[in-house]
Amino acid sequence: MKVRNSLKSLKGRHRDNRVAKRKGRMYIINKTNPRFKARQG
Repeated sequence: MKVRNSLKSLKGRHRDNRVAKRKGRMYIINKTNPRFKARQG
């Protein structure tokens, strides 16, 4: 999982990427290709 300041650029890397907010943190989640996971905050 990558930790980044901005997730906007990471969201466009794969068409299945989704932005989810959990426990005050922003996550990029991808069920089909889990290597695109990322976290902010």
